[in-house]
Amino acid sequence: MKRALVLFAHGARAASWAAPFERLRDLTAARLPDCAVRLAFLELMEPRLPEAVAELVAEGVEEVTVVPVFLGQGGHLLRDLPLLADGLRAAHPGLRVNVTGAVGEDPGVLAAMTDYCVKSVASSE
Repeated sequence: MKRALVLFAHGARAASWAAPFERLRDLTAARLPDCAVRLAFLELMEPRLPEAVAELVAEGVEEVTVVPVFLGQGGHLLRDLPLLADGLRAAHPGLRVNVTGAVGEDPGVLAAMTDYCVKSVASSE
């Protein structure tokens, strides 16, 4: 089964905003050589999630995991993303769509962010 991972970010007007997400995509893709890894956005940037998934389906992908690269489960993840996921399932009936929680709510991510914050105080002394 051909699988894909889509990193789902909000999007912004400034193109430079996407740079860390592009690096995350590239680092993730390097660790998952047998999995298509894409970056998609909710708004303001391209590709949007439906277009990114349609491209993956055209490439033969049968299962997509969407990872919201958000710090928490706000309105976009509680309301918008479930609607988008339902739309993906309706548009691509044979596609398995999995949606994870917000990356920022993972204990390991929180620990890494805490380490960064603590290190920033220590380095300013």
